[in-house]
Parts: sequence; structure tokens; C-alpha cells
Amino acid sequence: MKIEDKKWKEFFIGGENGIFDISSSSSGIDKNKLLLNTNKTDIPYITRTEENNGINLFIQKEQSNKYTLDEANVITIGLDTQTVFYQSHKFYTGQNIQVLRHKKLNKLNAKFLIPLIKIQMQKFNWGGNGATLGRLYKTKIMLPVDQKNNIDWQFMEQYTKIIINKKLNYYKKYAKCILDKLQHQEIESLNDKNWREFFLTDIFMNIQRGKRLIKTNQIIGDKPYISSTASRNGVDNFIGNNIKVRIFNNCLTIANSGSVGASFFHPYKFVGSDHITHLKNDNFNEFIYLFIATLTNRFSGKYNFNREINDFRISREKILLPINSKYEPDYKYMEQYIKNIKYKKVKQYLNYLDNI
Repeated sequence: MKIEDKKWKEFFIGGENGIFDISSSSSGIDKNKLLLNTNKTDIPYITRTEENNGINLFIQKEQSNKYTLDEANVITIGLDTQTVFYQSHKFYTGQNIQVLRHKKLNKLNAKFLIPLIKIQMQKFNWGGNGATLGRLYKTKIMLPVDQKNNIDWQFMEQYTKIIINKKLNYYKKYAKCILDKLQHQEIESLNDKNWREFFLTDIFMNIQRGKRLIKTNQIIGDKPYISSTASRNGVDNFIGNNIKVRIFNNCLTIANSGSVGASFFHPYKFVGSDHITHLKNDNFNEFIYLFIATLTNRFSGKYNFNREINDFRISREKILLPINSKYEPDYKYMEQYIKNIKYKKVKQYLNYLDNI
């Protein structure tokens, strides 16, 4: 089943002769008008966010009578942000969400359709040129067709199944490979360990801030550029700069400003901005770094945008670490603790893959 062997044809997304029945969502609830009950959070609240399949949070089913739940098995488009997602459960939405429906739509062919719709959404942007209902009606996409020039829904579904099965087999092999390298061991609980304070300067041999590199001087490339964002492992961009930059690898970073305290481990070479400080100990491995990152992350409660982490402050910072019988940091314990967590999570992941 080769996609290049298929015949393709142009179709309107919506409108009288279009593929989908398109309409605004049935709810459109402003977030500040939601009825929230922390004990009942089983309904997705879809907004124009680009993350988490458009889900901003989960809310209770009972809302004001003037709002109606949208049915499942649809595609949602966020106006202005041009986000496109498949919704497999009933949901409520925020403002400006369009819903695409078709009786032959399902989870599999939706995965085929969404990338094609997203390509067409690229011509829209925030503000006056957003993806309005009228503009969606006039938008066309190319789709595979059968011998009668009708949309080949079965082909889209079967093609997606093949891709998913290939990916599942790859991820299963990858996960099993990780498990083979890990060994679960019974160790003391965190509560049973003795702990002691240590200066960061006693733990890390090298502590250095990155170097300023303004956006206009960044060259497109493949090296991660780490800054003060709290997401994407701190990656702000991928650049090709090699001159007048500071390049680090296999270390921990802490955000000095912005998302102050956000800590990440980097097993690769990267360029560090002046908004992060890198911390390195040549004797540490991935697991020790990850254990310590959870502790340095807590600096976010002490610092903020108006009180950043400067060189002097970081030199005076301490963290609590588990210790051995010599009252030294118990790095073997930290390593095994994270290995046990990773082992457990990878096992859960494999069980999930086996049940898809």
C-alpha cells in the first residue's frame, strides 16, 4: 500500500460541497465562567492552546444550562492559533473553536487528515487573517480517492494502521532495550535515609553562566540553545553559532531568570544563554543529575522574576542530599533511586503499548 501510487483530488474542507459539516462549538465557555469541582474532573475543556490535544484542563460535566456538551469523534480547529486536533471524548470548549464532523470520521483516518488540514492552516494567522468559518469553507485539501473519484476513507484508515504498527514495534523494541540496561534493586525509602545540607559549590566542580546571544544574532542550526523556558527541556531554539558562545554538554542547567529554578539534564552539546547556569561534575551520570534536578527545581519557590539567581546567590545555595555512613552524598543511592523509577515507568509504558 504505497501512498505515491494513489490518485489524489482536491476537496473543499467545508461548505455546501465540502467534506465536513463545520460549525462553532456548542459551548464556548469563558474560563472564568466555568463551574469547577475538583472531585469531578472528567470532561475535557478544549481551548486554542497548541499543547495537550487542545485540552486546557478537565472539568465537571455539570455546567450552566445554556452550554451543551459537544459530541466526540470530531476534529476541532482553534481560530487565530490554527490548532487542529481529534477529540475522542465529549467535551466543552472555550471561545472561537470550530468543530468538523463527518459520519465516516474515526480516530485512524483523523490522524491522516489532520496533518493535511494543518498545512492549509499555515496561510492563516492571528488577528484579521485568522481561520474564520467563511475562510474554512473556501479552503481546499488534497485527499486520496478511489476509482470513482470519491474520498478513499478506507485507504486513509489502513495506511494509518500500518504507520501506527510500525511505530509501535519500534517503541516496544526501544523500551525493551532500555529495560535490559536497567536493574531494579530494593533500596531504602527516602524517609528512611539520613540527609544533610551541601553547598552546590561542594557538589559541582564547574558552575558557569551561559553567554548572551540576542535573537537577531542566532544562526539557524542543529545545536540546542538552552534558555530560561520551563518546557521542552529548556530548549528555546536550534542554532548554528560557534563563535562568542558558551557550549556545554552532559550537565545540569538552572534557569536564572524567567522560569527561575527550572532545572534540566542535558546529555548532549548545547549553547547556553546568559539566562541559565550550567552545573557539572565529571563523575555524575544521567541518574545522579536527574535526582539533583528535582531538588534544584525547588529554587523556583525562593526566587522569581524580580529576584533572579545571580552568581553570588548560587554560590551560597544549599540542597539536602541523602548521605552514606561517612556523611557524604550517597550518589549510589541517588543513582539507583532514579533507575528504579525509570524501570517502573518503562514497564508501565510497555504494558500500555501492549494494550493499544
